[in-house]
Amino acid sequence: MSDIAVVAPGAWLSSAGATFLLIALAEFGDKSQLVCMTLAARHRGLPVVLGAVAAFAILNLLAVLFGAAVAAWLPEWVVTLAVAVLFTIFGISALRFKEEEENEEIEEKPGHGIFATTFLMIFLAEFGDKTQIAVAGMGSAANASATWVGATLALACTSLLGVFAGRRLLNHLPLKWIHRISGVFFLLLALLATLRLLGLV
Repeated sequence: MSDIAVVAPGAWLSSAGATFLLIALAEFGDKSQLVCMTLAARHRGLPVVLGAVAAFAILNLLAVLFGAAVAAWLPEWVVTLAVAVLFTIFGISALRFKEEEENEEIEEKPGHGIFATTFLMIFLAEFGDKTQIAVAGMGSAANASATWVGATLALACTSLLGVFAGRRLLNHLPLKWIHRISGVFFLLLALLATLRLLGLV
């Protein structure tokens, strides 16, 4: 990711920070965090966190590489239009979030160490999920390395919160409003992409 060398530090940090905020809000209370909570309730927290972070690091790397490759091959207006459409869909989906949608049972995979179990569960649950698609979209429109760092740190933090805060704390937080905030962020990014497509920014 050689683009980091030609990007001003302030712009790089701004991209990483925006990605961190958006992905953290989008993942808060999502199934990957519930996986960490469920596993940490029965096992040591450290291998759960390490397995989750390793899975997210690889998933985000795949996402930003795909996004950067798409941006390099397709005309800029096509990429911008696709990002605007995707973020609009994600924003509307987040605004329509209902808490019972996340009340699904998380089945532990037997026969693996807890690190491998966490890695496999997170990787399979999140591969092709809205968060990975969002990371790919952001990676196509912004600095790829900043997007990867921001997204991976955000998902590492939500995993840590899932392990150490526990289900009781999560159940007392207003998930509906957190998802609505993330929905607004997605829609704002969609609006920004649309304005860029029209040449207004």
